[in-house]
Amino acid sequence: MLRFKEQRGDYLKTKTTKSLNQPAIPVKKRGFVESIKKDWSLYMFCLPGVILTFIFSYIPMYGVQIAFRRFNAKQGIWGSPWVGLRYFQRFIESPYFGRTITNTLILSLYGLLVSFPIPIILALMLNAFRHKRYRKVIQTVTYAPNFISTIVMCGMLILFLSPSVGIINTVIKMFGGDAVNFMAKKEYWRHLYVWSGIWQGMGWSSVIYFAALSGISPELHEAAKCDGATKFQIIRYIDFPSILPTATIQLILSCGSILSIGFEKAFALQNDLNLSVSEIISTYVYKVGLLDNNMSYSSAIGLFNTLINMVMLIIVNKVADKMSGTSLF
Repeated sequence: MLRFKEQRGDYLKTKTTKSLNQPAIPVKKRGFVESIKKDWSLYMFCLPGVILTFIFSYIPMYGVQIAFRRFNAKQGIWGSPWVGLRYFQRFIESPYFGRTITNTLILSLYGLLVSFPIPIILALMLNAFRHKRYRKVIQTVTYAPNFISTIVMCGMLILFLSPSVGIINTVIKMFGGDAVNFMAKKEYWRHLYVWSGIWQGMGWSSVIYFAALSGISPELHEAAKCDGATKFQIIRYIDFPSILPTATIQLILSCGSILSIGFEKAFALQNDLNLSVSEIISTYVYKVGLLDNNMSYSSAIGLFNTLINMVMLIIVNKVADKMSGTSLF
């Protein structure tokens, strides 16, 4: 058996040496049509997604010109008169411009600064947790709020914070305090909006970081333990650098939608007493577009919002590419 292994090793060594000495055979690049013919089954899997994207994402771009026309449903898009940048100028000069932009930016930046690192910390902590059974329980508890409807969650929040029957105010009264109408206090509204969103989404947002951590080789952890590394050192020098590219991509995507705050939650928690801090671009577009039936004006505001997001995405992507070498494009 030993003699057979020696002969087999000599044969493989000789074969490898010969293959290295032979000149490399140039590989002919296949054209796009040839690639489709060979891998047509794979392209067929992609075809439904491409068709749906074209129908629901590209064809509707035809209606963007409403922002540059005084739209009339009877005349249609092409029959409506062209007004150019009139509605953009109107929005910039309106008294609502500064308030809506400021409120949207404050909520976006506040939410980004607080909600972005929490899923990363949660994923790193649970990944280093020894007891797998308890870890699964914690994961389930943190995932569960994501499956609650936004409107249901807003209803729960309003009920819990009610000054008359809310559980929070009930506890405050038990300790001798006075009931607080949290939803009427504008100084509390932004904190309630952001932290309720963190409670609802931190578990689900950590899933992508768990996937990145699962790709780390166990040999790195074993080598670090043999060298006497603590858990914190393993997280700092192995786990965190491994998920840093994923976190960078997530940060770029978050900055690319910095002015696109969800409409449902802001509108559901909004009232006349907190309107000065809760009026954001999406709620303002809803009011002027659907309630006031001014489609052209609301389309111009939405297009302005999209352009700002696109510029931010390009800038942040460029900065991330120069600083870390990780980017979307």
